[in-house]
Amino acid sequence: MSSTASEAQLRRQLYWLRESWSWIMGQRVLRAPERSTALDVGCGPGLVMELFSPLMDIVGVDIDPAMVRRARGRGLRAVVGDALQLPFADRSIDVVYCSFTLMWVGDAEKAVEEMARVARRCVVCLAEPDYGGRICHPPEVALMDRPLVDSLRAQGADPFAGRRLGRCMEVAGLKVECGVHSGVWSPSGFLRESEEEWASLANDVAGLVDDRTLSETGAAWDRALADGSLFLFNPVFYAIGRK
Repeated sequence: MSSTASEAQLRRQLYWLRESWSWIMGQRVLRAPERSTALDVGCGPGLVMELFSPLMDIVGVDIDPAMVRRARGRGLRAVVGDALQLPFADRSIDVVYCSFTLMWVGDAEKAVEEMARVARRCVVCLAEPDYGGRICHPPEVALMDRPLVDSLRAQGADPFAGRRLGRCMEVAGLKVECGVHSGVWSPSGFLRESEEEWASLANDVAGLVDDRTLSETGAAWDRALADGSLFLFNPVFYAIGRK
């Protein structure tokens, strides 16, 4: 996971997806009776490792030494390393997984090939978004979609990583199962998160949208939030690749 993402954002992603991730790992991946070993590629500060630690013996790898130190500060095992050249032997770990990582690596196919090289049983890409499928209402808020995509590209990310998961798995020689997270959304829940969501969006498009447009969009956001018509959906895909 990119070090450009704040830990607050990582926690929000975990909050949204933890039940779906637990189902994927518990019901679709971990079927062997013995305890599995796992590698978290792009582990960041170790939040997903904490989620799965009761299920597997996990080591994390991240290109950012600061992230590795934060993961270790949680009592987790983590090493510095590049997703495009993982510092692990062939077929040395049962399950190799990542979350919100491929969009940041620059060469997603190469990263999945490396994950497949290290994995004994399977590779799991838990979550990659696709901003090309984003749905926003009202239209004044949807005007931010294009600048958001441009901002992600400027940061070195692939805004459409989600739709490429299946292809990446097949190129790596894996038998692939793809899906999209259904998510759970409620007006009251969105009301609680709206301030953080708007702050994140405004920060992402800063410099790409003029102050007047951003102010008008913010006002439209607040009106839609007040009358209950504000809606945002961004598809997040997953893929399981078996050897």
